This record gives sequence, structure tokens and C-alpha cells, in this order.
Amino acid sequence: MGKTILLILIGERKEAAVKVQQILTAWGCIIKTRLGIHDGVLENCSDEGLVICELVGTKEQHNELARKIALLPGVSSKLVNLLVDNNEK
Repeated sequence: MGKTILLILIGERKEAAVKVQQILTAWGCIIKTRLGIHDGVLENCSDEGLVICELVGTKEQHNELARKIALLPGVSSKLVNLLVDNNEK
């Protein structure tokens, strides 16, 4: 059993967030869970953001989504595959 997580770090959130949102919306059918985090509120809002997505679908779809996100200036993405070893007790 395992999970595939896509981590997205947005360096200039105010400029890149709209483009990231457009890509995530286009690929929404393979995103099971999504969490967006950035520091600060109101006048002290951070320009850096982190988005964590739990993905479903194929490995090819995961790779293509991560690639499209990583093409955006000031944005980095990384796929993480987490597996549970059921043989360990």
C-alpha cells in the first residue's frame, strides 16, 4: 500500500499562484487531497507558499503534472512515493 504526494513550493506566490491554480484545476481529477500553506495574514502575508497534493491515477499522469508545475518560473515540484512495508511487525 502506498501514497503519491506532490509537493509544490511557490517562491513568488503573488505572481505564480494563479498559474499553479490553473494547472491544478486542469488536473483536478487526479488530485484526491490538496492543502495550501503560507505564512502570515493580512499585511504580513508571505510571498512563499507550499501546496501538498495527494494524487491518484497513473505514474505517467503524476510525472506530467509535476513536470508542468516545475516549468513555471519561481515554482518547484517534487513527487514523493510513500510505501508501507506490511512485513514489518
